Amino acid sequence: MTKQPPRRRIGVLALQGAFAAHQERLTSLGHDAPAVRTEAQLDGIDALIMPGGESTTMSHLLRTNELFEPLAERFSAGLPVMGTCAGMILCASDVLDGRDDQRSFGLIDVTVRRNGYGRQLDSFETDLDVSGLDEAFRAVFIRAPVVERVGEGVEVLAEHDDRPVLVRSGRCTVASFHPELTDDGRLHRQFVDTI
Repeated sequence: MTKQPPRRRIGVLALQGAFAAHQERLTSLGHDAPAVRTEAQLDGIDALIMPGGESTTMSHLLRTNELFEPLAERFSAGLPVMGTCAGMILCASDVLDGRDDQRSFGLIDVTVRRNGYGRQLDSFETDLDVSGLDEAFRAVFIRAPVVERVGEGVEVLAEHDDRPVLVRSGRCTVASFHPELTDDGRLHRQFVDTI
């Protein structure tokens, strides 16, 4: 008999962006996926997903909702996080082409360039070979950030055109693309398995 993984409570930052698709993916895998919009909603979560969206808007909303500092404290205490697209930008140590007032959490030692893959019209899909997966993962890139630099100790899990697009360091996993916009739950499952 196959042992079922424990049911987890994975919060999804729900200020802006593709948070509902992440919630659907997590619940389809048998986990709770509460929306996180306030500090109180951080209580009792096992991990957090920061979705795609518009990174400067999300940075602003984190401040105006008084959520940036409480999240930074949770991350410092070891809360696992997965960031996709704009969520990658929010996790990065260095952001190029951001606004002067844009903040990131500096959770993973990478330099990213906002919208590095181009505008909305330049969106594309491609198959990626992902470390730990037996078959290719179909990745959706929409105004995606480009990883310009990967720091020491950061594990590259997938590349596209010789550039990292999925990386992990400690309890932080980030992707340039949108794994939530496919029917494939393997990357979400892989993240939950690291908790």
